[in-house]
Amino acid sequence: MEQLRYLPNVSTLRLDESLCSGCEACILVCPHGVLAMNGRKVRIVDFDGCMECGACLNNCPTGAINLSPGVGCAAYIIQAWLKGKGLTSCGTETCC
Repeated sequence: MEQLRYLPNVSTLRLDESLCSGCEACILVCPHGVLAMNGRKVRIVDFDGCMECGACLNNCPTGAINLSPGVGCAAYIIQAWLKGKGLTSCGTETCC
């Protein structure tokens, strides 16, 4: 999902591997392949691909994932998809 980028290093996604049970629920629900297995634990493999939808957070049974859904670029990307390239609801021009 390389085309789905807004600003680098702005995601609030955090993973506490010590709490991860390796159930893979977060991997199954992530629409952008941000997470992957690393042995028996999950790891972040595409931090900038996270659109902060909250699917991983809401499906993690152990609380290993932390993020603030909607504060990053998710809303921006969705608005750009719906309105096309140009202006978003905040009145700024899209980056790409």
